[in-house]
Amino acid sequence: MIQGAGSNVGKSMLVAGLCRHFARQGLRVRPFKPQNMSNNAAVTADGGEIGRAQALQARACGVEPMVDMNPVLLKPESETGSQVIVQGKRLTTVRARDYAALKPQLLTACLDSFHRLAHDADLVVIEGAGSPAEINLRAGDIANMGFAEAADVPVILAGDIDRGGVIAQLVGTKAVLDPADAARIKGFLVNKFRGDVTLFDDGMTAIADHTGWAPLGVVPWFDAAWRLPAEDILDIRSARRDGAFRIAVPKLGRIANFDDLDPLSADPALSVEVIAPGTPLPVCDLILIPGSKSTIADLAAFRANGWDIDLMAHHRRGGHTLGICGGYQMLGRTIADPGGIEGPPCEVPGLGLLDVATVMQPMKHLSRVSARDRDSGADVSGYEIHLGETTGPDTRNGWLLRDGVAIGAASGDGRVRGCYLHGLFEGDAFRAAFLARLGAQASAMDYGAGVEATLDALADHLNRALDLAAFHRLAEPI
Repeated sequence: MIQGAGSNVGKSMLVAGLCRHFARQGLRVRPFKPQNMSNNAAVTADGGEIGRAQALQARACGVEPMVDMNPVLLKPESETGSQVIVQGKRLTTVRARDYAALKPQLLTACLDSFHRLAHDADLVVIEGAGSPAEINLRAGDIANMGFAEAADVPVILAGDIDRGGVIAQLVGTKAVLDPADAARIKGFLVNKFRGDVTLFDDGMTAIADHTGWAPLGVVPWFDAAWRLPAEDILDIRSARRDGAFRIAVPKLGRIANFDDLDPLSADPALSVEVIAPGTPLPVCDLILIPGSKSTIADLAAFRANGWDIDLMAHHRRGGHTLGICGGYQMLGRTIADPGGIEGPPCEVPGLGLLDVATVMQPMKHLSRVSARDRDSGADVSGYEIHLGETTGPDTRNGWLLRDGVAIGAASGDGRVRGCYLHGLFEGDAFRAAFLARLGAQASAMDYGAGVEATLDALADHLNRALDLAAFHRLAEPI
């Protein structure tokens, strides 16, 4: 099990690289994360949902994502509450202070999934969440040491030197852990080192001397990380501004499934800019409104930021607009929530650029989708994961065909479009056709091949930096 001395130390990427390395050794490898908190979800072949990071890790193993790879997924809906997904299906929505009461039930589900997954694997690489140093969360824990103890698995602790204080991160974790938990940690690594790693030799010795844990290596900064699907919206490579075609993406408070942006941000012909709250939407070619876990609340925030005014100015200038999932719902005339799914029952006006209306419904749509671009004939594949049904005159202009039936909606002039389909830009032919329709030329880029090559490069990177044979020896028989 890979745990972190803090959040965002690179656990997800470390697990992906380890999975790819050991899969290339001919082992049947599976990723596992007992509890994840993310609104960036993936739909599995059996119609469930898991964290997007575990879907990437499954890809690194060369297997299809399965709900057992991430049995508990928490999807934040507010500052104090989250939707709880268990083995792919929604169980309930719970406030943070009430979550502890669910944990015994959730640990059982985690262990069931883990043992089912391990039954058909030679090696399971497990990802922790946050840090075991959060000892105030240790009672009933299912994400870090609580799961490691219940499953009886050894732990490797990762620290992040890029943020500074890595010696204190690792030594401090040992200092606060219960001795039995500390004994479960068999080794440590330092991640994200910039420069000559030998300069930290004395630091590794100091950590080992203070903790008694085996030093397993220092991982240099991996420059190609941005080429992999992002785990966090802040990881989207929006700093590059050299692309001729400019795409602005408002950063919604409950932004969801923003992996739609990954193929766009990877294209050097495009400039993808994630716009922070409080910052006006810039003059650009395309405004892309992404998915949202709380559409009505994010629509209110969209207006509070003045982005509705910026959007209308963009539209008057002849700019193009695309809404995906929650963004699609926002572009319509109204959003109604008669059952109070997202909060108190209400009906609110939308942004009004599409002549459609959405009604929230309790049944969640979860499916993988194969479709075709109506104009170009290019194949499109992706997944739907949403609440609500959207109807109205502009759905007659549906620009995607699923089994011959139009889906999505478009304005009469085609400058405003919306759909529920996530992941559609991963298809190179469709992405090129969509951008050509907007007057842009996509790069000659094979996005999927780029992700595969980057996973291989990541595995090679870890193999050079770490003694991966020692990792394998540490793994206990299940």
